[in-house]
Amino acid sequence: MPNSYDLHGKSAIVTGGAKSIGRAIAELLVASGASVRIWDANPAQVSGASSDVVDITDPAGIEAALLRLPNPEQPDILVNNAGYLGKTQGFVAQRSEDWRRILDVNLVGTMRVTQAVLPRMLRAGRGRIVNMGSLAGKEGLATLAAYSAASAGIIAFTKALSRELARQNIFVNCVAPGPIDTDMIRDLGTDAVNTMIADSPMKRLGSASEVAELVAWLGTDASRFNTGAVFDMSGGRARY
Repeated sequence: MPNSYDLHGKSAIVTGGAKSIGRAIAELLVASGASVRIWDANPAQVSGASSDVVDITDPAGIEAALLRLPNPEQPDILVNNAGYLGKTQGFVAQRSEDWRRILDVNLVGTMRVTQAVLPRMLRAGRGRIVNMGSLAGKEGLATLAAYSAASAGIIAFTKALSRELARQNIFVNCVAPGPIDTDMIRDLGTDAVNTMIADSPMKRLGSASEVAELVAWLGTDASRFNTGAVFDMSGGRARY
């Protein structure tokens, strides 16, 4: 039987919620009773959710989107999901413009959005922040050096911020998926996908809906002694 999560009366922002993992998260939060707003660089159409076109590397755009929220104490839940993988290639061959964008979207973007939203949570005296990292940030992946570095930064940022906020009823956690069956992973090519599957003890890719289940649970009151944690979603692939 399907799992259920009680998020009635809660409000959420999901960055990068137009497709793939972000869309699955937004859909499950809506189904769980939350009022959901999607921030994405592309228009998003998710039934039951509202959306804004927001570039998370643009501070002015973030502030403008916040001002469109109906309540100055919203959101209760922030899911920093927007990300950019870039190409798989040796670091020497990678253009500096590309690895700078990877860092700017994944790490700096997560920090910008969090810094903009956090004063609202502090005023409200509550909040849940879920940062989407990657298994690459724990283990480092060859040909994805910049993405691995950005993901590792997200993990460290999560742990540091959680220590600042633990006594203020604002809990900060990280979800670090391994290979998930999304367009981003499929676009790496059949050989790369088959290698990922072979490396998995479960011998499959994860699904976006499985990631969404964990994120939804972290947004509930059931998760009230979890902060600064990094939750793997790797099918057993994570080595530590």
